[in-house]
Amino acid sequence: MSISLTVPVRSRQDSFFWQLMSRPTTAMAAAVLAVVIISAALAPWLAPFSPSQLSIMQRLHAPGTVHFLGTDELGRDILSRMLFAGQTSLSVGIAVVLFTSVTGVLLGLLAGYFRALDAPLSRLIDAMMAFPDILLAIALVAALGPSATNVVIALGIVYTPRMARVIRASTLVIRELPYVEAAKALAVPTPVILYRHILRNLTSPLLVQCTFIFANAILAEAGLSFLGVGISPDIPTWGTMISQGRQYMDQASWIMLFPGIAIVITVLSLQLLGDGLRDLLDPRLAKGA
Repeated sequence: MSISLTVPVRSRQDSFFWQLMSRPTTAMAAAVLAVVIISAALAPWLAPFSPSQLSIMQRLHAPGTVHFLGTDELGRDILSRMLFAGQTSLSVGIAVVLFTSVTGVLLGLLAGYFRALDAPLSRLIDAMMAFPDILLAIALVAALGPSATNVVIALGIVYTPRMARVIRASTLVIRELPYVEAAKALAVPTPVILYRHILRNLTSPLLVQCTFIFANAILAEAGLSFLGVGISPDIPTWGTMISQGRQYMDQASWIMLFPGIAIVITVLSLQLLGDGLRDLLDPRLAKGA
C-alpha cells in the first residue's frame, strides 16, 4: 500500500505579484515605470550623443532623423540629456525615499509605541507639516547650499513628517493587539517587540507611502531645479532642462516639452502603482475590489 503525499502548490494567481499585475492600470504603470528606470540605468549605452557635447551649428534643431528629440540652445542632443537627466532625477527620488523611510519610521515608531513621546513628537510632526512643502524645501536648500546631497537632505526633511504620521497611526493600532500584549507580558525586550512584532507589520503602509513620496520627490526636485535653487545647472535633470528651455518656448518648444512629458509619465506611473498597492494591501479596499 503506497501513500502519496501531495503538497499544495500556490498558483500564480494567488501570489502577490500576479494579483498586483492582474489590475490593468497597475500593470501598465509598472511597465512604463520599468521602461523609464531601465532607460535611465542604460543611459551611457542608449544615448546617441554625449549629454554635454556642444554643436553651435545645430542649435535649436527640430526633432529629426539625427537628433530624434531635437537639440537645445547649445546644440546638445535632447534625447541624450533626457536619459542622463533621468539618472539624476530618479537617483534623487530613491535617495529621498531611503532617507524618509529611515527617519520617518523611527519617529513614527517612537511616537506610536511610547506614550510619553507621543505628544512632543506629534506636535513636532504637525509643526513641520504646517509649512508648504516647496517653501520649506526652498528654505532648507538655500540654507544648506545648492547640491544634489543637500536637495536630498532638504526633501527628506520635508517628507519625513508624512511618513512618520502614517507609521505612528499604524503603530498605535498594532501595539494594542493581543500578540504585542503577550510579548510584553513575557518580558520580551522592547527593541525585539518593535522590530519583530510591529515593524514587520508596517510593510503595507510603508510600501504605499514610499511610492507616493518617490513621485513627490521627483516633482519637488524638478520644481527646485526649475527655480534655480536645486542641483547645479551643470548636471542635467528634467527640471533643469525645462528651466533652461523656457526662454526658447516660442521657437523651440521641444526643449521643455519632452522633459515635461518624462516627469508626467514617471510621476503618474508611480501614483497609479501606489494606488494599486494600497487597494491590494488594504483588506477593506481589497474586499470592495
